[in-house]
Amino acid sequence: MQFYVIEGNIGVGKTTLVSMLAERYQSKAVFEQFANNPFLPKFYDDPDKFAFPLELSFLADRYSQLKKELTPDLFSPFVISDYYFPKSLIFARKTLADDEFHLYLKLFNIILSQLPIPTVYVYLHQQTPQLLENIKQRGRDYEQNISEDYLRSIQDGYFDYFKHTHSFPLLVIDCKELDFVENSTHFEYLASIIIESKHAPGVQYITPQL
Repeated sequence: MQFYVIEGNIGVGKTTLVSMLAERYQSKAVFEQFANNPFLPKFYDDPDKFAFPLELSFLADRYSQLKKELTPDLFSPFVISDYYFPKSLIFARKTLADDEFHLYLKLFNIILSQLPIPTVYVYLHQQTPQLLENIKQRGRDYEQNISEDYLRSIQDGYFDYFKHTHSFPLLVIDCKELDFVENSTHFEYLASIIIESKHAPGVQYITPQL
């Protein structure tokens, strides 16, 4: 089974890109289910109190969804998702106290071994001021208190994860000059790089020249 992942910081447009690629290639799309998580608004209001139940709930929800969705489909050339399971670890490392994180890590490692690795993993990299503007424009009430420092810490968590990831192709794409929603040339460029090109395992940093 071909399994593609599009990730990035909050507000970068990963879900939009997954939708566009799935439509273009008539493939199965998997979207993270978080809208009904009762702990998410509480976490943004009081992170210290609600971080652990939030991260545990995401861990369970992400595993259940991926285990169900990542199955071969004769009518779809590949599966493409707007998250990968280690996202849980990246966010948990930034939100949990050390003792909570060590307990969390034990559960995470048990679960990770039961899931497939990506064919290609993509990280859409965007500057934090633009992320804040995107978050403001999409208007989710519980996101409006997200700080630039928090976004930077999440970004740092991803890049730290990349240092230890060598078993599959990992593309870090600079999106500063990209507008794949409004500019079809930019979208076609991403489709070509992500879906139609071959990549060796390991991290590759890409600055589009368009």
